[in-house]
Amino acid sequence: MSGTDDNDDRVGHRSRLRQRFLAAGAEALADYELLELLLFLAKPRGDVKPLAKRLVARFGSFAEAVSAPVEALERIDGMGEASIVALKTAQSTAARLLGQPLLNRPLLSSWTQLLDYCRVALAYQAVEEVRVLYLDRKNRLIRDERQGRGTVDHTPLYPREVVKRALELGASAVIVVHNHPSGDPTPSQADISVTRQLGEALSTLGLTLHDHLIVGRGGHTSFRSAGLL
Repeated sequence: MSGTDDNDDRVGHRSRLRQRFLAAGAEALADYELLELLLFLAKPRGDVKPLAKRLVARFGSFAEAVSAPVEALERIDGMGEASIVALKTAQSTAARLLGQPLLNRPLLSSWTQLLDYCRVALAYQAVEEVRVLYLDRKNRLIRDERQGRGTVDHTPLYPREVVKRALELGASAVIVVHNHPSGDPTPSQADISVTRQLGEALSTLGLTLHDHLIVGRGGHTSFRSAGLL
């Protein structure tokens, strides 16, 4: 009987948690409870609360957990392929929801949405990644492309490759975005130097470097706002 009672309790807990989410939204739930909802999709039966709490204990928050590298999630006891896919789907869905409205819109007038997208896409990455946003003459987004991935504190940015790709796409301007896994978005001297090189290379062909954004858990830095462009 005790096994049946435990099962009933777990079923009841799942139902109550879903009802709270539908009635009051995500704001009413703790980080581990949001993770539970995702894990329900991967594990139709059983108690996933301990696993959800392990994820928060290991990574620190809901955002950190869903953004964690697959290799790190695999090391958590109880995290199988289906559970990892559930978490990474949540991360990818958030990035797509924020990124899709930016297509074919003037990015310079959608700055807040752009920053939100960059934070979701890059701020929690474990290694540095450079993305380049290519814009048309009306500053509408043509393409958002990864230019490179590096290590925890470095990734190369090749001005020649950015210029070449801008010409291929018929772009008139670019915005460079990269992350600092340390969480501190302060530009390094190398960041400043390569950004100036890129700006000069684009300028010689009549193209514009609108900005270079660095995002991290601790916020963001705009080179233009900081007077570095």
